[in-house]
Amino acid sequence: VQLVESGEGLEQPGGSLRLFCVAAGLAFPDFHMSWYRQAPGKERELVATIDGISYKTDYADSVKGRFTIWKDDVETTVYLQMNSLKPQDTAVYYCHARHTRAIWGLIYWGQGTKVTVSP
Repeated sequence: VQLVESGEGLEQPGGSLRLFCVAAGLAFPDFHMSWYRQAPGKERELVATIDGISYKTDYADSVKGRFTIWKDDVETTVYLQMNSLKPQDTAVYYCHARHTRAIWGLIYWGQGTKVTVSP
């Protein structure tokens, strides 16, 4: 199984970036997909989730109204559109997959992609 993120970059405050996570080797529609982030010196935190079955989305309060998550089951890709970026959005962003049958314990992480927001 591989989760490969891309889209890393340096952006000014107020700017936008789009992150991509391409999944391979798993039954993509059977997984809840999420983006986490970890800023320097801080714990990893959940940013956004999309339910594998209902496509319902959920966001951390800090990104609501600015970030959008969606997925394409055909392309086996999950996206994170980040608008109105703030310096506090600077972090390594990780793609995360968890099987809809949580009891199976199937969880996968990507390697991370770095986002820097700075003037």
